[in-house]
Amino acid sequence: MPENDSTALFISAGMHPLVPYLLGQQHPSGRKLVNVQKCLRTSDIDEVGDSFHLSFFEMLGNWSLGDYFKEESIPWSYEFLTSKEWLNIDEEKLSVTVFAGDEKIPRDAESARIWEGLGIPKDRIFYLPREDNWWGPIGSTGPCGPDTEIFYDTGKEPCGSECKPGCSCGKYNEIWNNVFMEYNRTPDGEYELLEQKNVDTGMGVERTVAVLQGKDNVYEIEIFAPLVNGIKELSGIEVISEDQIRSVRIICDHSRAATFLLAEGIVPLNVEQGYVLRRVIRGAIRHGKLLGIEKEFLSVLSQIIIETYVEDYPHLKSNEDFIVTEFEKEYKKFNNTLARGLNRFNRIARNKEKIDGKDAFLLYQSFGFPIEITKELGKENDIFVDVDGFHEEFEKHQKVSRAGADKRFGSGLADKSEATVKLHTATHLLNEALRRVLGKDITQKGSNITQKRLRFDFNFDRKLTAQEKKDVEAIVNGTINEALPVKRIETTLDEAIRMGSQAAFEQKYGEKVSVYSIGDFSTELCSGPHVENTGELGRFKIIKEEGISAGVRRIRAVLE
Repeated sequence: MPENDSTALFISAGMHPLVPYLLGQQHPSGRKLVNVQKCLRTSDIDEVGDSFHLSFFEMLGNWSLGDYFKEESIPWSYEFLTSKEWLNIDEEKLSVTVFAGDEKIPRDAESARIWEGLGIPKDRIFYLPREDNWWGPIGSTGPCGPDTEIFYDTGKEPCGSECKPGCSCGKYNEIWNNVFMEYNRTPDGEYELLEQKNVDTGMGVERTVAVLQGKDNVYEIEIFAPLVNGIKELSGIEVISEDQIRSVRIICDHSRAATFLLAEGIVPLNVEQGYVLRRVIRGAIRHGKLLGIEKEFLSVLSQIIIETYVEDYPHLKSNEDFIVTEFEKEYKKFNNTLARGLNRFNRIARNKEKIDGKDAFLLYQSFGFPIEITKELGKENDIFVDVDGFHEEFEKHQKVSRAGADKRFGSGLADKSEATVKLHTATHLLNEALRRVLGKDITQKGSNITQKRLRFDFNFDRKLTAQEKKDVEAIVNGTINEALPVKRIETTLDEAIRMGSQAAFEQKYGEKVSVYSIGDFSTELCSGPHVENTGELGRFKIIKEEGISAGVRRIRAVLE
């Protein structure tokens, strides 16, 4: 989940939390980093079910923040993949792609030259356009650059004469991506060179394991084996048929994504993160029904997922009761929706020989009917379903959605406007004020900041009284009036804890962390940005306080 960022719903790539450091801020762990990052990519949800796409996945990253660049990054990538000392992947099965260039950015001939020097023949080096070999920014502005991607040939037959790395047929599995972030996209759509050149090396954990284990899809690696076995047991299926593979894969992916989202305190809703969560839960339920599972089953699968990941992500276990309860509640709600959808289908189909694309899409959009269920119902009733028309309507809907997303994310990830920075700092004051009024057990469950307001989620089991809200406002405004200095230091995690810093300590941090202190009022782990003195903030006012889920409250506030 993004922290203090109104421009994106989820962390979709390893670079997302590192944007301030790509733009020049010093990282407490230095200029060379390695990490594993939980990611959720909403743009890939509709692709889930093929060999390699996942909505939720883990991304390995190697990072150069103004240190090494192409001449070092590409050879090191190749060495790690092919050396017997490391992954020992057959170099004859590797192909690469590089940025072809366009009217704004030149062709990346340098990367191609480096690959040739390492022994990759020209016929396995492909120049591809921006949509394939350019990364970033997240949002409309920010760090970005050309990339070079490494593909593994799974041995499948090509889908045609034009089949090459980047094709979605499953022959080529992208396992590595070196992004050379040397540009910054400005608000007017132009590109300027960054003061420091960065490298973002992304390597999908699941895809890489599939290659190392000789699998032609990610769902056959051992991390998914308990889930697949659970689905087979729940459905009574002994051997998965070709017609059932896609449903099994979607349930594996969506149940895992939903479990991790619920563990973050997100609940199924019709807006923002809650909408995506509801979508993947209901998608999994629909495909469970296609497999013949007629009872609530995601709570069972979630417990398998929790046991699989608990060592790396202990917060899954501590939130197990909440996860199971929310799955059960959403199943009941969706069952009612399905019943209404069946009634609508019967009305649409009455005295008809054909269901057109608009009606098929209505069933999908309003009642969650996948086209597979509509086709099945049509077959049972000797009614033809216009599948092509459905996909035309679906594509129109996607274009509208993408336009809306572009508008939503238009402000760019690295929003360092004066108003946003002030509200970000005020969030720290609010967090500590709540702890002083309501108790030291208060912890942040999420936040979202725009240039106009802050939104802060925290654990509490009842509505705040009018007096409690006044007390919180008084503490925050008193701290603002004191004009306390805001200071940042780099220290070890152990020292940060000793200092009493606030953070989600059940999550994992590096050896060194950034700590922001506001006078002697509060101390928190954070990556910034902040004002230099609380006297810059203005008057703090709570405009709304509400419950958003069991045991979680939300405050919206402004600075006047």
